[in-house]
Amino acid sequence: MEQGNKGPLRVGAITTAKYFMPHLLGSFMKDYPGVVPTLTITNKSKVIHRLEENMDDLVIMGSAPENLHLEATYFMDNPLVVVAPPDHPLAGKKKIPLERIAEERFISRESGSGTRATRERLFASHGLEAKTYMELGSGEAIKQAVMAGLGISVLSLHNLRLELDAGIISELDVQHFPLMRRWYAVHPKGKKLSKISQRFLDFLLEEGEQIWREVQDEKFKFNQEPH
Repeated sequence: MEQGNKGPLRVGAITTAKYFMPHLLGSFMKDYPGVVPTLTITNKSKVIHRLEENMDDLVIMGSAPENLHLEATYFMDNPLVVVAPPDHPLAGKKKIPLERIAEERFISRESGSGTRATRERLFASHGLEAKTYMELGSGEAIKQAVMAGLGISVLSLHNLRLELDAGIISELDVQHFPLMRRWYAVHPKGKKLSKISQRFLDFLLEEGEQIWREVQDEKFKFNQEPH
């Protein structure tokens, strides 16, 4: 444990980051117990507002708005995959053409979602349109809708480990997937980070991805054990 490192740490994050940010923040605090953290998880438009108002030391998001003067530091990959219910006709097929997937009913987050925008850009670059059949307000709601057979979706692989391991959701083998997005720690350009904020940023860069892998492995082991 390092001594003499204490004080507030304000972190904002988009909704999808709720799966890993509490774990990373908790791991950081084991070494810095004097830190007093505030973690605000909200939608993208509110996160951008927080950036504009300089309400957080760091903001965790998938892409930084280009119209703002920001510093964005990449610290972890965010692979996006196509998911379907296990009994979907395409489950188990290899190298499914994008044209075939475009015929499916897509369940998506609201317009403005980074994941949705990434999917739409991919399809548009191939002259295709993946129409949104249903909009839902959270990744958890989308997973439930996919499991219920209402359609397919594109989701972050980070958020699917338990469902994939349990066999209640299937990852489809689709051409051009996984789409690789990235997680960034963002702050206004020129902003001088506090000592604690800089240490947390360094921690994300050096250990964030490895710690998240270990957390997922532990969750998998726990769910495999009889209870």
